[in-house]
Amino acid sequence: MSKVISTTTARSQFDQILRRAAKQQARFVIEDKGMPQAVLIGIRDFIKMAAPEPEILKIIGEESKRKGTNKLTMRQIDAEIKAYRREKRLKNASR
Repeated sequence: MSKVISTTTARSQFDQILRRAAKQQARFVIEDKGMPQAVLIGIRDFIKMAAPEPEILKIIGEESKRKGTNKLTMRQIDAEIKAYRREKRLKNASR
């Protein structure tokens, strides 16, 4: 739900409004003389609206959380990749 504020309020309380938009996903409609002029939203909300996450990435993310692989470190990921490549080379060499 968006909160309607005046341009005067937006100017005088900008820091507080910006923090609420960023941290609490609050949305503000800014009016001038009773007419809506702009909307202030946090960057996460903007990204979700402008470039929504493709469905396949959501599925991959959920599967990763379920399997616990979302907690792997970069070192562990690199080790998994090296092991996979080594195994693939061995399979190809034995053909």
